[in-house]
Amino acid sequence: MNLLKVSLLTLFVATGFSSCNKKETTFSDPLITNRDTTINPGNDFFSYANNGWFKKHPINKSESSNGIWRTIQDTIDSQIKQICEKSSKDEDAAKGSNKQKIGDFYASGLDTIAINKAGITPLDGELRKIQAINDIPSLNKSIAHLQTLGAAPAFAFYVFQDSKISSQYAMYFYQGGLGLGDRDYYFDNEERNVNIRKEYLKHIEAMMKLTGENQETAAKNASMIMKLETDLASSSRKLEDLRDPVKNYNKMTVAQFNKMTPNVDWKAILPILGVPKGDSLIVAQPEFFKNLNTLLKKYSIEEWKIYLKWTLVNTYSSSLSKDFEKQDFYFFSTVMNGIKEQKPRWKRTVKQTDALLGDLIGQVYVAEYLPKGSKEKLLEIGNNIRDVYASHIKKLDWMSEATKKKALQKLSKIVMKVGYPDKWKDMSALSIDRKSYCLNVMNANIWHYNDMVRKFGQKVDKTEWSIQPQTYNAYYSPNNNEIVVPACNIIVPGFEGRMPDDAVLYGIIGGSTFGHEITHGFDDQGSKYDENGNLKDWWTAEDLKKFKEKTKAVVAQYNGYEIVGKHVNGEATQGENIADLGGVVVGLEAFKKTEQYKSQEKISGLTPEQRYFLSYAYAWMINRTDESTLRMLMTDVHSPSKFRVNGPLSNIPEFYKAFNIKEGDKMFVPKDKQVVIW
Repeated sequence: MNLLKVSLLTLFVATGFSSCNKKETTFSDPLITNRDTTINPGNDFFSYANNGWFKKHPINKSESSNGIWRTIQDTIDSQIKQICEKSSKDEDAAKGSNKQKIGDFYASGLDTIAINKAGITPLDGELRKIQAINDIPSLNKSIAHLQTLGAAPAFAFYVFQDSKISSQYAMYFYQGGLGLGDRDYYFDNEERNVNIRKEYLKHIEAMMKLTGENQETAAKNASMIMKLETDLASSSRKLEDLRDPVKNYNKMTVAQFNKMTPNVDWKAILPILGVPKGDSLIVAQPEFFKNLNTLLKKYSIEEWKIYLKWTLVNTYSSSLSKDFEKQDFYFFSTVMNGIKEQKPRWKRTVKQTDALLGDLIGQVYVAEYLPKGSKEKLLEIGNNIRDVYASHIKKLDWMSEATKKKALQKLSKIVMKVGYPDKWKDMSALSIDRKSYCLNVMNANIWHYNDMVRKFGQKVDKTEWSIQPQTYNAYYSPNNNEIVVPACNIIVPGFEGRMPDDAVLYGIIGGSTFGHEITHGFDDQGSKYDENGNLKDWWTAEDLKKFKEKTKAVVAQYNGYEIVGKHVNGEATQGENIADLGGVVVGLEAFKKTEQYKSQEKISGLTPEQRYFLSYAYAWMINRTDESTLRMLMTDVHSPSKFRVNGPLSNIPEFYKAFNIKEGDKMFVPKDKQVVIW
């Protein structure tokens, strides 16, 4: 019995999980029950693997999607609810303690009587500050102040690692200020997006009326806000252009930034942003700020004040009284994402509590809900994937030995942070009470902003996590050359109380998680960073040329995919598509080293290879509303789930053999046309 089997038994038996005999088929195996056998797997493997589940589980009216992620998130939300409820009922919780803050934040979010009675009054102080603006200098200072509250009028600002000196923090100035999020919403003339602009105009008007403006004034102001945002969008870069770290890295001194935008005194603004000692900064999109400089005088001070008022209200509307919250839900959830009903109040409050007090929630979650040994199990799978990745790099026929050496060096230096952080954020400076939900949200936003800017001038803390252990997701950080996989990734629905077999673990956790995230270090953008997380060219010219030819093939493949009448943006999604392909390939190779694969015994009538590919499809079992899918195609660098499955599998010979994929099947790609990168 290999080490993987020993550790799995230790993990699952110790936590109440039972071992599943390979020949046992009496349990309800989701890989079997999720299938729709009326569909030819060679035509649409995603639907073949998952449509049986989709038929039985239509999308809830309060959601924009359903599937494995929603199932897992519902489990986590129920656990967080228990944490919040226990905390809110603890009358002995000491003031300033984690329990007090969690309990009071959650309780204030459920106190709809107080929230509705308060209306917009929690924002009165900030609205008065906006109203006091009387010239461009005070306007600029107000724009900067609103950044500290979690709003981002006119532009976005953040402190993060310098992409070329990853050991240092830098100031980044980024395009922003768009209520619709992406610039294409303001210009694309497809019928849906034309309708979204009409609805957005109505939405702004309705929200401005709720602030006390009369019909005529609200309509006039909504029109002006739309015009101002459209002007900001005119110089905003497209989604695919925002992915290039080199083009979005333009370092300059504060004096140079002042010269580029003479209508903004950045030296006066930096102290308000919380970085008074900065002498250099990174302007991601210079053309955007040159345009902003012009717009500061194109629009009157009164018009800018109206825009800032809108940005503030838009930021906090979901934390205000019912009328604001309902209007916000209608536009951003129903119009934009096709969600018909609001979630129950407790779910909305749990989501916000976790979003803003995640590190406090995480400490309880790890102690009370995380199976012991999860951290060790995840690390074991991750290291197995890395070993296979190294073997793959060594065997590449398109890469020179010089570049292979550097690629292997980068791979060996990838830090794997799994399970939960070794130290938690100190949130003692955050003040929370039960008086005002909106002000609690604002206080938390201010704390998070201050936690970000305090890093400027300090040594980079590479132990820090950007997500919590109860967050079902994972990420690769090119600046730290690290992957972060939270503890809850160990959850596999349908295998509660029993040990998933290796095919499932390597399909879901190995391929779609560790393999995917490691590949991000070698995708079209991650490959621009060296082993220390610095933007640096480490390729030979010939190897880089070959690599770009392969990535062009990925772009072309995904450009050909169409869903809900719209094509995938292969350029914008190529990094994720490359990571999907690399992940499923190395996950399969790691699985081949297990006892289950070598034995070739069947479980539920499925061969090990079939179980692996079905498990990979299970990892992306997500069904979305048409509206949500269309929004994803506009604003997301990930492809829709259907193509995260069918796309990479179309390039894998073992998949063809496992499911007898033949010429004539829709997923069939001739071997000489199949894309192989890592």
